[in-house]
Amino acid sequence: MGLTFNTETFRGDFTFHNSPAAIRRFPFPFDRDDYMYSVNMEPHVPGPKGTVFEHNFDVDEHYLSEMRDRALVLAEDPLRCQSLPHMTLAGWDLLELIMESKARDYPDLFELHKNGNRWHWINRPMQIDQSFTFLDETTLPYGPMEYITRQAQGDFTLQDQRDDNLWIEAGMVTTQADWSLDFDIGMGFHEWHAPVPKAHELGVFDRALKFLLKLQHGAPVRRFNWTMTVDPLLDTSPENYPVWGPTRAMITPGNVGSRMHLRVELQTLHRLPRSNAIAFPIRCYLIRFDELVTIPKWGRRLHRVIRDLPVELATYKGFERNRATMVDYLARFDDGAPTSPGWMPDPE
Repeated sequence: MGLTFNTETFRGDFTFHNSPAAIRRFPFPFDRDDYMYSVNMEPHVPGPKGTVFEHNFDVDEHYLSEMRDRALVLAEDPLRCQSLPHMTLAGWDLLELIMESKARDYPDLFELHKNGNRWHWINRPMQIDQSFTFLDETTLPYGPMEYITRQAQGDFTLQDQRDDNLWIEAGMVTTQADWSLDFDIGMGFHEWHAPVPKAHELGVFDRALKFLLKLQHGAPVRRFNWTMTVDPLLDTSPENYPVWGPTRAMITPGNVGSRMHLRVELQTLHRLPRSNAIAFPIRCYLIRFDELVTIPKWGRRLHRVIRDLPVELATYKGFERNRATMVDYLARFDDGAPTSPGWMPDPE
């Protein structure tokens, strides 16, 4: 596959950057010139070669740097990874899903060999070579969910299904957009989505829950979510607010292009086979405004979306105070021309 991994940071000096190839494959979340919160689910099936949809779990140039940042967060705050006792089997299900997917889709980077319950896992980028017994926690250095999600980009939560509801009862969450696993663990579906404006009145979460309760094994689905982040900080958690909160007051016309980032979550949902739980991977992608506008269609469209977004959503997503500065910057890249349907860049 020939992936070259960046050496970069998501804190301190913030050396994170996207290569030209990474910019073109960025999952731009807007397929039209306006936006309103919706369920927007679609089947999580293999997409075009080279896109973030090509494989079940995307591995890109940021892999090793993101894993180093995760290790730093966990060293500072171990409660970013939690699993209630009854969710251990779901953790094994998740481990199997990730290992099998990565070994199949990236055979030059990962290998999985099975001899009954004796498994041998090789992660070449992270220099991990581990033999263990499947379903035996004593043969791994961490519980199964923590072990594999220390090696997988994005956040992961596990939802137990009972009483016609989904309960968030395990997770590895170090790259989240202003929510806390420690606060939400044990909550039901509507409780942990309570802060989202407009969506409840529109019935979005009622429909989403009804859909997810019927999710079938082997038929995963996906959706986009998005927000804005000042600087390429992965850990924008409430626990870390003293670090990132004040930066919202630091955006100026002179630095908005280099400091403001569109933050996109590719969210997928998978029914797990043994536990019947639902795995919810939340993969975070970041792109600076001055990188994004190198794709003319995206520069035009983002200007229109941000300009016309209802104030309640801009406030919820945390950028209302900077919206005028963002719109003024993006307006320079909007010539008023029509934009083509869909989110993919126009052919060069």
